Amino acid sequence: SNPRSLVSKLKIKTQKKTKKNCSLFLLLSRWSTVRIRLCRRIKNNNNKAQDPNPRFASEGCSVLLDVNDGDRLVFARLSSGAIFKIGNTNYSLKPLIGAPFGSLFQVETEKKVLSSLAFFPSKKERSSSVNVIDDDGRDNRELIDNNESQNLTVEEIEAMRREGAKGEEIIEALIANSSTFDKKFQLSQEKYKLKKQKKYAPKVLLRRPFARSICEAYFKKYPARIGFIRVDALSLLLTMANVTAYSDVLVVDMVGGLVTGAVAERLGGTGYVCSTYKGDSPSSVDMVRMFNFTDKIKERIVHSSINELSPPKTASPEVNNQQGGVCKSEINISESSASDMVEDASVTAEAREVDDVVPESKIIKAPQPGAKASKEAVEMWKENGFSSLIMAAQDQDPWILAKDVLPLLSYSAPFAIYHQYLQPLATCMHNLQQGKMAINLQITEPWLREYQVLPSRSHPHMQMSSFGGYVLSGIRISTTS
Repeated sequence: SNPRSLVSKLKIKTQKKTKKNCSLFLLLSRWSTVRIRLCRRIKNNNNKAQDPNPRFASEGCSVLLDVNDGDRLVFARLSSGAIFKIGNTNYSLKPLIGAPFGSLFQVETEKKVLSSLAFFPSKKERSSSVNVIDDDGRDNRELIDNNESQNLTVEEIEAMRREGAKGEEIIEALIANSSTFDKKFQLSQEKYKLKKQKKYAPKVLLRRPFARSICEAYFKKYPARIGFIRVDALSLLLTMANVTAYSDVLVVDMVGGLVTGAVAERLGGTGYVCSTYKGDSPSSVDMVRMFNFTDKIKERIVHSSINELSPPKTASPEVNNQQGGVCKSEINISESSASDMVEDASVTAEAREVDDVVPESKIIKAPQPGAKASKEAVEMWKENGFSSLIMAAQDQDPWILAKDVLPLLSYSAPFAIYHQYLQPLATCMHNLQQGKMAINLQITEPWLREYQVLPSRSHPHMQMSSFGGYVLSGIRISTTS
């Protein structure tokens, strides 16, 4: 064969080998850089404080304590020195730290001061309830309530408490010394046991604070602080406004932060919740701290004024002066802080109206959510608009706020406006129709009735809420011809 052809073939082979070696070297170098970056990310993630499990109560988180099946609803912040008062006795909340939400606790009566709450399994409580009613012909017609059926005196009960008798033992002694207990109907016996259990062996249910539980607790005790928003009205607001993941929701929240927290809870760390307001100072959203949000969700809760979100308008100086006069004459209502539900150490015993939780000297405070919206986000919202709007402003005219806030929405964006009374929403609806600013306008009145579902005694509750406010909903349209 020709030697020149052999030399050329050898050169081609060496070139191919060098190219392969170079490509392998590049791949290995790239893989090493990727590996280094992954290791750095893993180290950074390990160094960061991991978010606590939301299914368990951790130190510093907010909890809702349900005493005796809704007789008392108390918000508290867990810490090693937090104290909860039941009757005249203080009980430590330290055993609640690390317990799963939904746990049932029973009070230990043998310790008078700072006694712990012992865990009480809920399975026994469920199994002890009456599921089958025996029709044995007994009724309460022949019973006379003359306070003479109980042979056990108050002094004897106090002596049993001093000796360290548990609540169940006191209840059994009361039943044994009652001359009419065996003559009562089966359901009356259960009611008697439940009444004595609430007095001598109170139980505490550890509940997780979220939109429904917080709304129910405030509506039951202090409905004026949340504008009389019932839980079904709150869910109707979120549904009518189409609050879904990756939405940018504009909120006018003057009910302590309940609506802001409910929207942020539904978004789950996606999208943004922008709380807007008139004037210079934002409305209070302290109630958001009770939701135990992670830092990821808190970063999505921002606030900005209506003037900052509104695009610049070219108008005459007279119009600008008139608008400035209206803004100056606008009344800034200072909302009552929702953090009153969680007491501070400086609050005296006489001023306590909500709960009996006494925190330790170094109270653990949750970080304040609701930072100022960035300039980039404000510019983006000015250009694209918000995807939905929710208004809950008590003691404010909905139309005065709606005519300034609705232009901040994108076209075809839904909105929902809550008010305690019907007439302000009817006026707002009429003005929106006249100005051709929205379509599909409707006013909805939510209606809710709770039912007791038990064997042979299922019926509506005897007491229910008369109304839960009204909701005006619609879709924004373009007003330009």
